[in-house]
Amino acid sequence: MKASCAPRKAPPRCSERLASSGRFAGVLLLAPLLMLPASSDACGDPPRFVTMKPKADPASSYSPGFVTVTPQGNTTSGYPPGHRILYECRLGFQPVTPGQVLALVCQENKTWSSLQEGCKRKLCSNLADPMNGQVIFVNGSMEFGSQAHYVCNQGYYLIGTSISHCDISGDGVDWSDHPPTCEKVLCKPPKEIPNGKYTNSHKDIFEYNEVVTYSCDPSNGPDEYSLIGESRLICVGNDEWSSQPPQCKVVKCEYPAVENGTIVSGHGHKFYYKATVVFKCNEGFDLHGNNIVVCGENSTWEPELPKCIKVSVPPSTHPPIPSTHPPVPSTHPPVPSVSVSTRSTQQPMPSASDSKPTSPTMTPGLTHPGHPSPTDATPPKDAEGLGAGFIVLIVIALLVGIGVLLCLYFFLCRQKKKGKAEGSASYSTYQDKAATPTE
Repeated sequence: MKASCAPRKAPPRCSERLASSGRFAGVLLLAPLLMLPASSDACGDPPRFVTMKPKADPASSYSPGFVTVTPQGNTTSGYPPGHRILYECRLGFQPVTPGQVLALVCQENKTWSSLQEGCKRKLCSNLADPMNGQVIFVNGSMEFGSQAHYVCNQGYYLIGTSISHCDISGDGVDWSDHPPTCEKVLCKPPKEIPNGKYTNSHKDIFEYNEVVTYSCDPSNGPDEYSLIGESRLICVGNDEWSSQPPQCKVVKCEYPAVENGTIVSGHGHKFYYKATVVFKCNEGFDLHGNNIVVCGENSTWEPELPKCIKVSVPPSTHPPIPSTHPPVPSTHPPVPSVSVSTRSTQQPMPSASDSKPTSPTMTPGLTHPGHPSPTDATPPKDAEGLGAGFIVLIVIALLVGIGVLLCLYFFLCRQKKKGKAEGSASYSTYQDKAATPTE
């Protein structure tokens, strides 16, 4: 092996490494500053106006401005101080003050001078009302961009464009369409219908608001014709009637029978178009559906007939509660039972002396083992009524009997007094007769 005689390089010192790192950091910090735009020494783009625009004339000095290159290599555009831009009115506008110079100037402080809108909208010519009509200006204005609406008087219709615009026409403004005209509304005769007719059918032309009335012819069959639809038609527009002609046909609905229900109103044997029937259900039934139905044009009830559904009482799920109170004995005397004979429906009247009630007659064969006897059962309401009636009759008979006895007693007392008086008179007469011969 041969030994190398080349001198060895000494390793970089620490101070050199620090210097290179510092230069790199400085570059990083200065880079954003270099990228910032340099301050311009000119005015920026001029403002825009609604009614004005910069003149395209070269004399207006209107251009994108000059171009400047900054030390950093950036380019900027603008207008130098003292630069002037002239303006003119846009189409459809005119100067507010004729002869006024409309211009912007770039000032020394790099800002534009103040300039207000110097133009206003042009006016279209005035429009006259059409014959049998009128024109309405929207917002009451005839300026550029406004609208004019044409309308006709009642009984007339419009021919032409109903809306006209104030628009640009050459260097000025004018209305976009010619004025329309208003013509009188007329209608042709309405259509004829089978089995019917209408009034004034002899006329060829009908005027605005004129009315025709339809009616149905008499029927040759057992059922009459019904008029379906509007019977009165009105001429409301140019050859335009208010509705379609009606129809004349037989409309007959079947008898509206509802099981367990009755008809409240609308009774009849035949039910024609628009016949109305009102229903109600019998006691113990609920009505499901509409209780009012009408015979429709298709010979069917509208809505469909209701149904009467039996009211179902759900069984009680609770057991009966036994009574905790003892039975209270009745304070009323028992009412005697009355047996009614099948041979005679009249009950014999009891006498006044017989005030003691008799035991009821028992019909043999009515008592059975294991069944309560008629006397043990609760008497029916009819029997209770009969028993009360007999008690009243017995009381009345007793009162009548007592009255008869009192009358008989007074009669006997008067007869007895009368007999004593007559005996006393006879005895006095006898003594007078006996005394007379002796004298």
